[in-house]
Amino acid sequence: MAGTIGGAINSVAGGGSFLVFPTLLVVGVPPVAANATTAVALWPAGVSSTIAYRKDLPRETKTLVVLAIASALGGAIGAVMLLATSDQTFTKILPLLMFAASAVFTLGPRVAKLRKGGHMPLAMGAFVQLLISSYGGYFGGGMGILMLATFTLMGMTHLHSMNGLKTLLGMLINGAANIAFFIAHKVVIDVAVPVAVGSIVGGWFGAAIARTIHPDRVRWFVLLFAWGLTAWFFVKALTG
Repeated sequence: MAGTIGGAINSVAGGGSFLVFPTLLVVGVPPVAANATTAVALWPAGVSSTIAYRKDLPRETKTLVVLAIASALGGAIGAVMLLATSDQTFTKILPLLMFAASAVFTLGPRVAKLRKGGHMPLAMGAFVQLLISSYGGYFGGGMGILMLATFTLMGMTHLHSMNGLKTLLGMLINGAANIAFFIAHKVVIDVAVPVAVGSIVGGWFGAAIARTIHPDRVRWFVLLFAWGLTAWFFVKALTG
């Protein structure tokens, strides 16, 4: 159920990991493995979304290739960083990660609209994308919003094209990270498979949902849920 709802939320407003990740924690999956399993389980929905957006991708090959390389490299770096983090350490920094992700998800649309002066050059955009991708491979909450903001600063204006590029790069980030997670045996397969199936179903029907429910309403639901979880993780960390 969490996978289905998470996939649907991702296709409508983004933020599906806010639901799937804590659900895995509740059922007893260790923090690092829960994060890795969430990335793996939601990846198939990203693939299907990328296929759906294929006609909207930017036509400039150089931009696609450079950002794709930065994304795959960053995703791998972030995954290695996560695997080097113990469950105890990850648990301690989790409230800060949730706070950062929730803040990005809250302020992202405003940030994405900001663009002053000239456009960010491709080299700088690739470096920023590398940083975002490293964060994405490590945790990932809110990285889609960060990518949209970066694309805007690079001068992109077509929303469908930006969403298509975000989906493609997100698939590469998580794909590179997932390889590392599988090699390290951090993916709980019997949990990942049903969540993945659910995410595909949710992602498929998300488009239909988007036609009947305004994305802003779904976004508000995700925001309330994300900030509630953030507060809960902080209280849990403080009370031990």
